[in-house]
Amino acid sequence: MQNNVARISLKRIRKNAEAVKKAAGGSPLIAVVKDDGYGHGGERVALALSGIAYSFAVATVEEGASLRVAGVAEEILVLTPPLCEEEVLRGAYYGLTFTLSSFAVLNVIARAAQKYQLAISAHIAVNTGMNRYGFRPELLARACKEAKEHGVFVTGVYSHLYAPENEAAREEQAALFDRCAQTVQTFFPHAVRHFAATGGVLAGEKYRFDAVRSGIALYGYLPDGFDGMLDVKPAMKVYTHVAQSGTFTGGGVGYAKADQPYRRLQTLRLGYGDGLFREGTERSVGKLCMDAYVREGRNALGRRLLAVKDIQAYAKAHGTIAYEVLCNLAKKAEKIYDE
Repeated sequence: MQNNVARISLKRIRKNAEAVKKAAGGSPLIAVVKDDGYGHGGERVALALSGIAYSFAVATVEEGASLRVAGVAEEILVLTPPLCEEEVLRGAYYGLTFTLSSFAVLNVIARAAQKYQLAISAHIAVNTGMNRYGFRPELLARACKEAKEHGVFVTGVYSHLYAPENEAAREEQAALFDRCAQTVQTFFPHAVRHFAATGGVLAGEKYRFDAVRSGIALYGYLPDGFDGMLDVKPAMKVYTHVAQSGTFTGGGVGYAKADQPYRRLQTLRLGYGDGLFREGTERSVGKLCMDAYVREGRNALGRRLLAVKDIQAYAKAHGTIAYEVLCNLAKKAEKIYDE
């Protein structure tokens, strides 16, 4: 088989999750398994974290439905607000918790709930400075009042740090979120407050509120500004295969003229179509092709090799973060799990 292989340790993911909970002082963990568990397989990760995670967060209703079908029983929060009646119906059928982020979203939910007599639960998203999703603070009281009138059962309230490594920014956001959460709890006293993602957990106790919402640390990586602050290890390694190995005869390598004489080159069955960046990777020669790249060395046909040794370093070399590399690199790979 020529499929690239992602070998994933569920045991390591569980250990990482326990490390996050310990760092959070035992606060309930909302495990973020969106975008197929950052490439690790959302369903398998969620099932592996049953009993460790308090609940789960996904990006879309479709992802939440997949978790339910796989047997996940805990609360599943959909972080992207529903855009249409069909999403509300599907989410309600699978018992998902919606994000209530604007009056337009509230209208979509309310119309569907009234039309089909649905019981809807939601967490209110508050915009404290990231300016992605969420009600402005001055609109919260009205939003809560209308949600209550429409029978939407608000079970949580949350926001997101836009620069968790910046103390002044996070302090300002946390203070604003605290005030906003008090407003929400005036209408919905039992609404769970969650504000800290991985960076917020590591920034200190004051950001933890009622629960923490961690993603990247579960998979063995930390956000910028928090390197070395938590003992987590990567849970996934991606392997590819040698498709050709031989002597260089001059001319070009890939689509470019060679800038030096090479003795031996090998072609690996992995390219930008498989989630790498076209500019190159460790030991690659020239730009990558869609489904292959060339590097120095010699190996037997079909031998399995590690695709990227250090995903964090690879991400930084290409001006991005490990999150992007993880999501892309495992997307087409065959996943093999170690319990």
